[in-house]
Amino acid sequence: MLTLFKTYILSNTDLSEDQYKELEHLVYFLKIKKGTVLLKENQVCDRAFFVCKGLLRSYTVDEMGKEHIIQFASENWWIADRSSFFFNEPSELFIDAIEDAEIIYIHKEFLENVEKKSKNFTSFNTLALQKMIRQMQKRINYLLAATAEKKYLDFIETHREITFRLPLQMIASYLGITPESLSRVRKELARKNFNN
Repeated sequence: MLTLFKTYILSNTDLSEDQYKELEHLVYFLKIKKGTVLLKENQVCDRAFFVCKGLLRSYTVDEMGKEHIIQFASENWWIADRSSFFFNEPSELFIDAIEDAEIIYIHKEFLENVEKKSKNFTSFNTLALQKMIRQMQKRINYLLAATAEKKYLDFIETHREITFRLPLQMIASYLGITPESLSRVRKELARKNFNN
């Protein structure tokens, strides 16, 4: 798994093998079980997690104890509370494992060192951040204005590789709809497809 992460970093930066070796001691590997909590609300998020295998999620819990899923992270995805990670603020999120997982985690020190050694890392990181912002804006718009069907179809399109790995109640939480509404949408889509 460390090799997978190394390949990811080397393919997205102009670091040499030797430069990466100098930073390897700042890369940590962890095997975790389903249900393992990596971050709790009000903790400072001092790590960013890269998923090698498995599935993680970030979420908030409201005053009524209801979960609201913010992000899913499967293979080759990053997950963290960016505000907490970069600004050293208490996190508003929980991060846990939906499946048994193998992950890499890094601290800010790793990113700072990569930035010093790689000319193109800043532009790569900025582009990744811009893509994340674009996706969040789209998601906010969908949460506010789209129908349940449109939300679900977009979810399938965007998260095709993990749709069948997730319980329906987690998909419903991510979409901001009830599990009952999601079941109705799925039945209606199945009926439309059957009639076509």
